[in-house]
Amino acid sequence: MSIGPLVVPFSVLLAAAAIVAAVLVGWRAGRQAPAEVDRLLWQSILAGLLVARLAFVWQFRDQYLATPLTILDIRDGGFTPLAAAAGAALFALLRQWRRPQVRRGVWAGLAAGAMVWALGALALALVARENEQLPPLALVSLDGQPVNLSAYQGKPVVVNLWATWCPPCVREMPVLQQAQAARPSVHFVFINVREPAPRVRAWLQSRQLLLRNVLLDEAGDAAAQVGAPGLPTTLFFDASGHLASTRVGELSAATLQQRLEAISR
Repeated sequence: MSIGPLVVPFSVLLAAAAIVAAVLVGWRAGRQAPAEVDRLLWQSILAGLLVARLAFVWQFRDQYLATPLTILDIRDGGFTPLAAAAGAALFALLRQWRRPQVRRGVWAGLAAGAMVWALGALALALVARENEQLPPLALVSLDGQPVNLSAYQGKPVVVNLWATWCPPCVREMPVLQQAQAARPSVHFVFINVREPAPRVRAWLQSRQLLLRNVLLDEAGDAAAQVGAPGLPTTLFFDASGHLASTRVGELSAATLQQRLEAISR
């Protein structure tokens, strides 16, 4: 979702909605001790988020150990939702064991937050599954040859929309190049937005990036047709051409690995 110049992923909005639901329901159900309920709910939520991050880092520890400081960069979206729910529930259970006055409010709040998250995630998955297909975009290769995006269907497809002037696009490009070299069973397609071929070719050469399937969208139609709110945007399609997920913003090696595993099953 675009809010002025700010691009907010739906997953972040959904998490915010779940937290708001948890706090409001907890406050209403825990009127006997509202301040205690509110404090314990926020502590449980933060504990759940910490556990979710640690679980994700452990799952993709090989990628994070290569660049340990990226563990602290939560902008990559690397969280495990089930671990968040388990962490928040365990923390609440331990803290409210001898405080029955907060029990009802805390559990009602956590249940409401979990329900909002689960229903929202299910709705987003169903909408993406029903409505999004690999689009038949007419693009041009760096050599000036016409290429239709639908020609890549048959294998899992990763479509990355980028530009040379976009800092997060530049930072994630080596990660995408490594993944393309390591996974020949997946089509990686790099759609440059609104830049001429000579500039794109010179930029790739200056960065020593050996990418296959670099296509040009000089008119800027691709972003609108795939619903990309900003750059970089990366779309992950399974082998049948259905959109499995969308990542708005920079990809880390770990989050890219997670998405690739999902479309390669």
